[in-house]
Amino acid sequence: MSGELKDKVAVVTGGSSGIGAAASRMLAEAGAKVVVCYNKGEARAKEVIVSLAGSGHRTQHLVLEDSATMRQAADDVRKAFGRCDILVNSAGFTKPVPHANLEALDDALFDSVFVANVRGPFAVIRAFSPLLKESKDGVIINVSSVAGVTGSGSSIAYAASKAALDNMSMALARVMGPEVRVICVSPGAVNTDFVAGRSLDNLKKHASESPLKRVVQPEDVARTIMGCVLHMPTATGIKIVCDGGRFLG
Repeated sequence: MSGELKDKVAVVTGGSSGIGAAASRMLAEAGAKVVVCYNKGEARAKEVIVSLAGSGHRTQHLVLEDSATMRQAADDVRKAFGRCDILVNSAGFTKPVPHANLEALDDALFDSVFVANVRGPFAVIRAFSPLLKESKDGVIINVSSVAGVTGSGSSIAYAASKAALDNMSMALARVMGPEVRVICVSPGAVNTDFVAGRSLDNLKKHASESPLKRVVQPEDVARTIMGCVLHMPTATGIKIVCDGGRFLG
């Protein structure tokens, strides 16, 4: 992948950890200048920057609940680089709630999940849309989840929010072409700390029920993201599942 993204600029929300950090590293390895966006993880974001190949990368504060920070981020990227070619929406939020416990999924939690996982990515895309369209070859990767199809996952609100993200991505693909492609990458359970309390033993159990019988790592999802960016020039409005085949069951 070395050099394939030379002169390109990639913005990664949630880039300070997990899938976002892994994607940031691979984008940099491919030659892109990477903007690692963070909310509360400034120190982690700076650590990611240090680990990136090449030079000219930067961190950027961005809050999914605050559209003003997204417009500021887009302005800062324009001033720093004059362009944005790739946007990876990896940031999100969940809180485990047993599906049968409807009372535990109160209005405030439900709203916070939807703001972070649906309104937030939309507002980021809205802010960066002018830059992406100016690229004439822009690509947006929304990190979704198989929960959006299966109705499973950490909570009913989380599953519903990812279904909304999938649908929104299809709608955006129609209006952002031909200058910009929009693709969802939908992992299953990934070996990160995104879901509080989910252990490696739990992930191994999930993996044992899949055809490939392997725990999905953030780097696996990042490679899928890179495949969408580099090798799918005519694909838009689609969903790519990367869960070891568990979705088949």
